[in-house]
Amino acid sequence: MEMTIGGQGVSGGDYFDVVNPATGDVYAQAPVCTAAQLDRAMDAASKAQLEWRKDEDFRRERLQELSAAVMDAAPELAEILANENGKTLDLGGVEAMSGAAWLDYYANVERPREVIRDDDGAHTEIVRRPLGVVAGITPWNVPVAMAFFKLAPALRAGNTMVLKPSPFTPISTLRIGEIASEILPPGVFNVVTGGDELGAWMTEHPVPRKISFTGSVATGKHVYRSAAADLKRVTLELGGNDAAIVLDDADPAEIAEALFWGAFWNNGQGCILIKRLYVPRSIYDGVVEALSEIAKRIVVGDPLGEETQLGALANRPQFERVSGLVEDALKSGAKATAGGRPVGGPGVFYEPTILAGAVDGMRIVDEEQFGPALPVIPYDDVNDVIARVNAGQFGLGGSIWSPDIDRASALASQLDVGTAWVNSHAVLATNAPFGGVKWSGIGVEHGPWGLNDLSSIQVLHCNKGKTAPGAL
Repeated sequence: MEMTIGGQGVSGGDYFDVVNPATGDVYAQAPVCTAAQLDRAMDAASKAQLEWRKDEDFRRERLQELSAAVMDAAPELAEILANENGKTLDLGGVEAMSGAAWLDYYANVERPREVIRDDDGAHTEIVRRPLGVVAGITPWNVPVAMAFFKLAPALRAGNTMVLKPSPFTPISTLRIGEIASEILPPGVFNVVTGGDELGAWMTEHPVPRKISFTGSVATGKHVYRSAAADLKRVTLELGGNDAAIVLDDADPAEIAEALFWGAFWNNGQGCILIKRLYVPRSIYDGVVEALSEIAKRIVVGDPLGEETQLGALANRPQFERVSGLVEDALKSGAKATAGGRPVGGPGVFYEPTILAGAVDGMRIVDEEQFGPALPVIPYDDVNDVIARVNAGQFGLGGSIWSPDIDRASALASQLDVGTAWVNSHAVLATNAPFGGVKWSGIGVEHGPWGLNDLSSIQVLHCNKGKTAPGAL
């Protein structure tokens, strides 16, 4: 497949293999973007932005049209995701449709005038101005959704974009570039592919006025340092070692299914999923047993299979990381009450794993495993647990589970996180802001807040001649 630069398909100077994680075979090849081609993409985006920024109604119409096109292409994108990412067809379809939903939201959300003053003396209002070119860098876990999470608000705000997907999952984003090129003016959306070197070129490039990055903490810090040299704005959505805390009045049978999928959706490969579960000793065995029963009946296999519930992990490095963390936990005293080992075959499959007897200090508890293994930690004092959770470096999300909503809400408000859920986890909405604190990120995405984060503020002050210049 080809990159999209200035509305045209562009081949690379070289190509790299994209491996199907379910088979280990090469699924496709993607172009390696050269420095000169990146310059072309940035120049095309910069020139296109001069016209794109002028007509908001036109932008809204194009986003609505693109939303419909993505919805139509959902089955095709789902099949690409199954082959390059290892997720099931159903999950890939949901991901594509969520991208269409984000486009639809930003096509229709209203941006009311923000008038500060309007009297006989003066009129003062806030004008939201586009930044210019936005450089987007997306991860491999949900590449289609992430592309639209960044693209939709950026375009609605009047910016243009150059987007780089992960080299593990570039094909779906290249296809999105092709679809968009039939709807958007040339240069408004450009897709380039390559490795880490390309990402560094993008963050150092003089044209973008904002970097929107989703990925690891380590890479996010590099992006932040690079952007600081040119005072570029950044949105960084980084790691999240989310904790779920079950209270002593919860019914294990009632919460088990929601807890399980809050941790194992997308094979556990999501920044906002449950990564560690704290359960009071009084109901600990019941929760572990209920989760283990669910894990044992999950069908792991071919992402294209109709009965499959969990496909392959997205790539071999992630498979090896999860395997290593589980092995470390077992050696450190944890017990796998379900799973605990890879599934045989040429691909990178791993059994959904419940780890009982886990404790703080184990790597799988303290680090973000980002895979299908859930450590369950017993506790005695909920206030102590909240203090321990808050002492960590991550602060993306967290949840409290209890039938007593008032009690759970009061405890949830004490979590030092960007999003606190009660009796659910990993629930996102187009109209709700999303972001983390501490090492989990900078800035917000989604809703009008995400839209405003992609614009600058201009104060327009009109003196009506009845006050002295400069007077308030």
